[in-house]
Amino acid sequence: MPDNDLTVLLQSLGNDDGRASSELLPLVYEELRRLAGARMRQEMAGHTLQPTALVHEAWMRMVGETDRTWKNRAHFFAAASECMRRILIESARRKSRIKRGGGQARLNIDDLELATATPDDKILMIDEALGRLEKDDPEMARVVVMKFFGGMTNQEIAEHLGVTERTVERHWAYARACLFKIIRTEI
Repeated sequence: MPDNDLTVLLQSLGNDDGRASSELLPLVYEELRRLAGARMRQEMAGHTLQPTALVHEAWMRMVGETDRTWKNRAHFFAAASECMRRILIESARRKSRIKRGGGQARLNIDDLELATATPDDKILMIDEALGRLEKDDPEMARVVVMKFFGGMTNQEIAEHLGVTERTVERHWAYARACLFKIIRTEI
């Protein structure tokens, strides 16, 4: 489906009776699955959340929200990236809570070494650092969410943010350095 037709369908979801949602899923499913697969490849083997489950959970949350208006294809996939991020963070927190005795013994982030952290611990550290980065530079934080959690390409991010790919590359490089500094010094 051409991007323009997809944009029209995405925009019609706001006044939808459910029909447009059912038409949209087959059109975006493979791309959502690709984004989830790219993100899940970074997880350790045996991770209980599979890309298909991640896509389905994100889809259910996205179409269940009262505000289901997306400007265009890039806006939709950026929203999907953010939704996948939230699901992965919730999953990591849930596993960490269970692993650490159901919340009885709290994890002291100051003592956590990044090199020895599990993938779930890394996701939580990145999310906390991302929260701090978001206060200083929201656009840079959006680039991290779309790239790290959503697996979007620089071109897709640039299209969504209305900037050049070079700007996205600069934001990504600077954001990685900032996140690393935050994790090493403050977390």
